Amino acid sequence: MSHKIAEVAIAILYQDNKFLMQLRDNNPAILYPGYWAFFGGHLEMGETPETAVQREVLEEINYTLPPSFAFFGIYPDAKAIRHVFHAPLEVGLEKLELNEGWDMGLVPLEDVIQGKSYSAIAQEFRPIGPAHQRILLDFAQEFLP
Repeated sequence: MSHKIAEVAIAILYQDNKFLMQLRDNNPAILYPGYWAFFGGHLEMGETPETAVQREVLEEINYTLPPSFAFFGIYPDAKAIRHVFHAPLEVGLEKLELNEGWDMGLVPLEDVIQGKSYSAIAQEFRPIGPAHQRILLDFAQEFLP
């Protein structure tokens, strides 16, 4: 029996050198429960990664990616093949609707480096998903001053 690795499309959304992240639900049945991660999700049958990331971001936070959104890279591991896109977040957090996850916030690079960020809702520091931390460190090295 072969096990197909999940393909997902995720978005690095940034504003003022901070990254919009979702604190995933604290549900042990999901990957990275209670961790900070990117918005995005699984590709549906026949869907391109570009279409999937736009659909997922709209579903999860009611945000339409700007036309300038661009491909960053593919990050495969034993759990998922991650198609990573990036775009500026062109609205304030108050304009977003969190429809999936426990919390969301703009995470500064210092927190990414430390591997954890504070959640006002959880009232504690929560870890950043290891794959997401690696992706953000790569992104910061390439795009941040």
